[in-house]
Amino acid sequence: MYALARSRTDHVGSLLRPESLKRAFLDFGAGRITRQALVAAQDAAIREVVAKQQAHGLPVVTDGEYRRLNWQVSFSEVEGWDLWEGSWRRFLAHPTDRLPQERPLARGEDAVVSYRVPATARLRLGKSFPLEECRFLRSVAKGPIKVTLMGPDRVAQMCDLERSKPHYADSDSFLADVVAIQRQMVAELVAAGCDYVQLDEPSYTGYVDPPTLERFRARGENPLRWLRRAVEADNAVIEGLRGRAVFGLHVCRGNRASMWHREGSYDAIAETLFGGLKFDRLLLEDDTERAGGFEPLRFVPKGVIVVLGLITTKTGRVETVDELCRRIDEAARFVPLEQLALSPQCGFASGIGGNLLGEAEQWAKLDVMLETARRVWG
Repeated sequence: MYALARSRTDHVGSLLRPESLKRAFLDFGAGRITRQALVAAQDAAIREVVAKQQAHGLPVVTDGEYRRLNWQVSFSEVEGWDLWEGSWRRFLAHPTDRLPQERPLARGEDAVVSYRVPATARLRLGKSFPLEECRFLRSVAKGPIKVTLMGPDRVAQMCDLERSKPHYADSDSFLADVVAIQRQMVAELVAAGCDYVQLDEPSYTGYVDPPTLERFRARGENPLRWLRRAVEADNAVIEGLRGRAVFGLHVCRGNRASMWHREGSYDAIAETLFGGLKFDRLLLEDDTERAGGFEPLRFVPKGVIVVLGLITTKTGRVETVDELCRRIDEAARFVPLEQLALSPQCGFASGIGGNLLGEAEQWAKLDVMLETARRVWG
């Protein structure tokens, strides 16, 4: 467990889906194949992508999120909150998971609004989607495995509170139930043999993004209070489970179909965020100027591994070992080299359509990551 926690390479979780798997999802959505046939296609694709990860020498493997329409459906089979049905509707309307024109979301455009879902009852875990993923992945992988979950703060921000009454009077009560459910989910993953659990919390960059901060204040909300509440919620999800698995937390600024929707450095929230989170690994987006410099890393506690997301998943240009080494050297001015690791800045396919690059470029980027780690850490 210690070796995995300190691994010098990582990847965020999602990988580009093969065309055969995309067709299977479309055929199932159109009623042309059965769910059993879809699951068989997923199983076959997962076996293949796990074998590829192992062949390339990745220290921990995922299932590529190949059972998901998008990264958010890890919280999709919770009774009282139907994210799954909405995800299917969006997928069938836009099967490439891309907007008509590929672009960054306009400044001030809220990417979360269109995804907001009302609670139709008090939340209750019916069936854990990530647990099903884990059990199959554990059965086909030869080494450590990782499973990812949407973090509780992101879930809470996706709740349409106005339409959730009388079940939830406010966001705090909704978040409390989300945390309880996710802690159950994580405990079940650990019991099922999951070596590495990662929470995905893109919501954190909202606390440094000017248009998002303006929306907070316009609603009469205190961003600093919400930031502290988010840190407490993430910690509560893994409370009592540390040491039984590796726990990572991933932060990004948007990734769907090579787009982004937030910007701003970590400076304003670094002390609260990095100093408050109780995770083994922090996977951070650092591939563009939108993330700012490495100075905020000085607030990372001793022993926590900072996974530098220096390799972009948004384009097909493959980074060089030399340029990655230079960036790692820059980061090492603020946090010891032994506390650093390297990864892509986000997944390669936050939605089933994937980002704007090919599979060959994806694997080349992962190979460069491994080669850079060998040069830097031996």
